[in-house]
Amino acid sequence: MTKVLPFNLSWRFVRVWQRNLVVYRRIWLVNFFVPLLEPLLYLAAFGIGLSALVGTISFEGRELSYTAFIAPALLAITIMYNAFFENTYASFVRMYYQKTFDAMLATPLSLDEVITGEIIWGATKSLIATAIMLAVISLFGLVRYPHGLLILPLAFLGGIAFGSVGMVFTGTLPSIDMFNLPIFLFISPMFLFSGTFFPIDGLPVWVQHLAIAFPLTHLVTLTRHLCLGMFGTHLLWGVGYLFLFSLVFYPLALLTMRKRLIH
Repeated sequence: MTKVLPFNLSWRFVRVWQRNLVVYRRIWLVNFFVPLLEPLLYLAAFGIGLSALVGTISFEGRELSYTAFIAPALLAITIMYNAFFENTYASFVRMYYQKTFDAMLATPLSLDEVITGEIIWGATKSLIATAIMLAVISLFGLVRYPHGLLILPLAFLGGIAFGSVGMVFTGTLPSIDMFNLPIFLFISPMFLFSGTFFPIDGLPVWVQHLAIAFPLTHLVTLTRHLCLGMFGTHLLWGVGYLFLFSLVFYPLALLTMRKRLIH
């Protein structure tokens, strides 16, 4: 019987985070322009092109322009994409092709510290990209302050959630080509059916129940309420869901990566 060892963690995981930050700063211009220009393209396409056809959307008793409806969802999608892709494709490259994990494990760092540093870095990338995108969207008057500032810590929490589940796939899938599978079966359905581009209450009941199970649904709900200045205790359910999601998948990420690289 295989003995499951306790997690070997200390603050040394910050060194992994620092290493990734140094690499990030070397190509900061590319990392800066993507979250800067992406919301402008989305807002131009949907806000100008599709908004005229859709008109207004009713959201919790308010009539919103389509632009005001999707802008917060763009923030949530940014959080999901940055963390998930950082801890799948980028982490896999560092682990398998660049052998960065091997080099770090030759130091006093434990595997759990390396993986934790990777996940925290993915959450940090989500935070940075969200901050840039939030500034752009704010220029169009689509964010109410000070409520909008709460989106920043939410981006970090969401980044941990999606980074953790991304790392689980990194620990279980045999090759980088297989990442198309979770993207098709996990990311794409959330992108379409989490209340991002249309309200989920217009969907069949069984699809609504499925959407509630998606972490992106709760992230979209939270960002939308905060952008509109609608803050209430009912939002704590969404925060609790993301926290619980992280609490489940973070240790699972450590276990799957330990199984892949050690056992």
